[in-house]
Amino acid sequence: MSTATTTAWRRPVPTAAQLRADLWVGLAVTVLALFELTLAHSTGAFLLGPPPSLGEQVWWTVAVTAPLAVRRRWPATVAVLVSIAFIAGQARAVPLAQLPSGALFAALFTLGAWGADRRLAGRLRAGIIVAMFGWLALSLALRADQISAASFADAAGPVPPVLAAVVNGVFYNVLFFGFAYYSGQTAWVAARRRHELREQAEQLRRSQAEARERAVMGERVRIARELHDVVAHHVSVMGVQAAACRRVFDRDRDKARTALAAIEETARTSVDELRRMLGVLRDPAGAAAAPEDTAGIEDVRALVDRARETGLRAELGVYGEPVPLPRSVSQAAYRIVQEAVTNVVKHAHATTLDVRIRYLARELEIDVSDDGHGGAPAAGAGLGLIGMRERVAAHGGEVEAGPRPGGGFRVRARMPLPVEATGRAA
Repeated sequence: MSTATTTAWRRPVPTAAQLRADLWVGLAVTVLALFELTLAHSTGAFLLGPPPSLGEQVWWTVAVTAPLAVRRRWPATVAVLVSIAFIAGQARAVPLAQLPSGALFAALFTLGAWGADRRLAGRLRAGIIVAMFGWLALSLALRADQISAASFADAAGPVPPVLAAVVNGVFYNVLFFGFAYYSGQTAWVAARRRHELREQAEQLRRSQAEARERAVMGERVRIARELHDVVAHHVSVMGVQAAACRRVFDRDRDKARTALAAIEETARTSVDELRRMLGVLRDPAGAAAAPEDTAGIEDVRALVDRARETGLRAELGVYGEPVPLPRSVSQAAYRIVQEAVTNVVKHAHATTLDVRIRYLARELEIDVSDDGHGGAPAAGAGLGLIGMRERVAAHGGEVEAGPRPGGGFRVRARMPLPVEATGRAA
């Protein structure tokens, strides 16, 4: 969270349950303070001098403690009222003992913890503390003539008794008001940090959700690319087979029938793959994982056979000892061969196609070449070589594509073999 956001943060208003709790606490403290006043009368110990009438003592006791019932609803007002009532009660010699002092502490704490206007809350607390110490100094000055040596007849310490009494009172009040100020400020900071943690947790949750959405979208794009490759390949093959069928239909019905059968089989295969991939795209959860039955390197021979059915002299050579490949590498290899074969069928005007798969010591090499003169598809005609490079780059490999010196076009891709595969190959 930025500094500006932190500075502008305001603590949420207290809940209904918190307000009810304040009401009950205020009533309880008021009742106990009145009970404490009764005990003070029973002991007859009035340290501030002769007290006023009982009714006035009850009034000031209630005035100090009752405002706690709304301390979180109006923290600034309660702190001011309690402070004024406390000073006024002491000025009237009301025996305000532990509970009224605790009420003053609670009022200062609440102003620090719940004050919406932080500048006002700080100034009010500082003003109240200064006023309290001013009242302490004034009361000591007013009662200085009432202090006699008899009051300290049992004094035996190294510090003069009057000085010791003054220092003790000041020390107690410093601790009292300092702790009230600090604890209230700490409570407000803790509430702000809890808010920041909730905001950060929510932001993290949103970021994770966005990352999952991006992952799904990326996977959908990848599947769409697979769909493009599949459809482009099969439609190209069917187009070539249909053209061959048209040319021989009148003079060689057997060849025409064979071409039509190949078209039928290619169409059926294309529709099956299309249905499977569209099923994945329709399923929001299914897009996170590729279909398990996507074609792999073991299906390259079928590609070559279909290319042969278009009239090409197609050959497949596998060199080296085949090793098990990760499914992603196997699929990438298949799609690279598929795209290269599709380009040959559609653009190269070739008569021969040579597909070679080499299992080298540390790499898998795919080499597809032809003797045509059409070259690669024109820019904007499809994913083509860009799709190949993306696939190979995803596995840390590289692609070379371009015209061959003796004519034709060549695509060669290399992808590193996994460590376990290279170990077995070695």
